Amino acid sequence: MSRRALPFRTPGDEAVKAQQWVLVVDGEGFELPEALPDWDYQMSLHLRNEVHVDLDAVHASTGLTPDAKLSLVVVWTATGSGLRGTAQRVPLSGEGAHTVELDVELSGTQLGGLLTLDTQLVLAESRETGAIASPRRGGSVLWTHTRTLYLQGDAPQFPIAVVDFEATQLPTDSAWHVQLSEELNTATMGALLLLVNERKKPVVTAFQNAASPRPIDKVYLAAAYADIARTMIEHALADPDFNHDSEYAEDSLGATLQSLLENLFPHMSVQHLRQRREQSPNLFATEIQAAVSIFEEA
Repeated sequence: MSRRALPFRTPGDEAVKAQQWVLVVDGEGFELPEALPDWDYQMSLHLRNEVHVDLDAVHASTGLTPDAKLSLVVVWTATGSGLRGTAQRVPLSGEGAHTVELDVELSGTQLGGLLTLDTQLVLAESRETGAIASPRRGGSVLWTHTRTLYLQGDAPQFPIAVVDFEATQLPTDSAWHVQLSEELNTATMGALLLLVNERKKPVVTAFQNAASPRPIDKVYLAAAYADIARTMIEHALADPDFNHDSEYAEDSLGATLQSLLENLFPHMSVQHLRQRREQSPNLFATEIQAAVSIFEEA
């Protein structure tokens, strides 16, 4: 197994030790599992961890001196959204042993797919001088601990934002609006957004209860899902370059649209669907209702 060789000295295993990540639910901590099958984009993640850093051992193994400015950083990456960010940054300096309490909260609307948490010890500022082969460039990663979590649920798999349509150009009496990017190779979670009108309280409540909906919630969700499917299908068919054989990046909007059409119309080509839409758009909209089984379980 090959190992990447860094151009500077790094701490030994005894210098920096991370504990296991903990998922916090209603104030109670649980060991973070490999996957969250009931997760949806309404669910933010509250996570905690503890990292022990022996700065004396770090300095001895890297050649850095006690005046070196270090930081313990938590970086998250989500394949579903294609997004990446810094969840927490804790400065470290001086000598002796330190216990760093990490406490991060990640918004569900930015996540999806495979979530990767990289806990890193980095050199916070560049240094002009130092021991031979000691790290000198600011941002150099001296140590990393990686943890992954697969997020997959049965609730709607796209980001949702609740906004006041009065403050937008959208019709104030509408319940929701689907925003779609024209660039089909963009990550789906960054290319698709469902806006829900906060003035439509029953609809907002239905989406909040999407993971465990009441009978009335199922009615609103069924109507919304049918309309969202129709919007996405028409968006795909309106693009002359879109086809089942088109190559799109994994987790991209184009790949999502291909999957949607294959699931709803498994025996029809894109060209045939385009023709049906052009010849009888009203009938085609009704066929989409049938394909999504609207109100079947309401």
